[in-house]
Amino acid sequence: MEHLQCLPPSVEPRVSDHMPHIIDMIKQIVDNGYAYRVEGDVFFSVENFPEYGQLSGRKLEDNRAGERVAVDSRKRNPADFALWKSAKEGEPFWESPWGPGRPGWHIECSAMSAAYLGYSFDIHGGGMDLVFPHHENEIAQSCAACKQSNVSYWIHNGFVTVDSEKMSKSLGNFFTIREVINLYHPLALRLFLMGTHYRYPINYSDVLLESASERIFYIYQTLHDCENVLSQHDKGLQESIPPETLNVINKFHNDFSTSMSDDLHTPVVLAALSDPLKTINDLLHTRKGKKQATRIESVAALEKIIRNVLSVLGLMPTSYSEALQQLREMALKRAKLTEDKILQKIEERSEARKNKDYKKSDAIRKDLAVVGIALMDSPDGTSWRPAIPLPLQEQQVAAT
Repeated sequence: MEHLQCLPPSVEPRVSDHMPHIIDMIKQIVDNGYAYRVEGDVFFSVENFPEYGQLSGRKLEDNRAGERVAVDSRKRNPADFALWKSAKEGEPFWESPWGPGRPGWHIECSAMSAAYLGYSFDIHGGGMDLVFPHHENEIAQSCAACKQSNVSYWIHNGFVTVDSEKMSKSLGNFFTIREVINLYHPLALRLFLMGTHYRYPINYSDVLLESASERIFYIYQTLHDCENVLSQHDKGLQESIPPETLNVINKFHNDFSTSMSDDLHTPVVLAALSDPLKTINDLLHTRKGKKQATRIESVAALEKIIRNVLSVLGLMPTSYSEALQQLREMALKRAKLTEDKILQKIEERSEARKNKDYKKSDAIRKDLAVVGIALMDSPDGTSWRPAIPLPLQEQQVAAT
């Protein structure tokens, strides 16, 4: 998570350290008339809580016993859920007013949230599969303990699928973040994940991750070029920038602000990066752009707003040059090549071109493209950069 630049939680509580909070909350629920005791177990009574179903939109009659709700003849309603379970042989247990036992599945979350955030707080997160019954039950028990309980925003993320199949251990298509970032830069993975709105399922595939890796290389290369040019013009920059550049900046800022305010719509923000990045490259590398009177001021302003947005998205590297080097190293690892080998191939290709052996020259370029290495020719010579491997590019074209 640190490699993906996820901020650490302020608190990571353990249920076993909060048993007094859990027991106190269950007492409140019982005292308020929303729960009942049966043979050492305590059940929440959904019929006593008319708002039950407000998050999921489900009605009590939808909850058929034996499906999502366990069959227990001692319950007054099949949808009633356990707040406290009596101790069973061999299981851990704690003493309580209802006898030795342990908390139900849902109560621990409400009790620990209330202990650290109070009964009302801004955001509650979790997977789509937790909307019902877990989060529905959390709302019921929290409100039953305290009428003022409220969560302003419920954020539920979609599932990860692999080549359009749900990721699961049983299907054998399960992998960890550690396995992914062994071959791909962590920030390429972060960019890939942000390319789909968090509420939607995200389809993991090599071609999509390669595409994200190529994209983030382009972003950091553009900003690295900015850095190099701006380092030569630290002093004497004018305040004003031309209207066309200002329009690009304002549009990007508005797209960012509007999209992030619209339920964190990160895919729109990432798409909106294209215009300011293209404008920078035009200013730095095209004949027309180089002639602009205030091009350095424009580049500085564009770089600043892109940097600010990347920082908000958690996509800002420690240094552009370091991130670019890491992206190159991982591309070499995936291609099973060394940089020396690529430089040797570039030399062979240059020699072939001198000898007008274009067939060999094209073959070398294609062989490298197949494993995800693109050659770039310029007046200064030939360089290389990571790219989507040619077979995956062809697969992408065929799919569209």
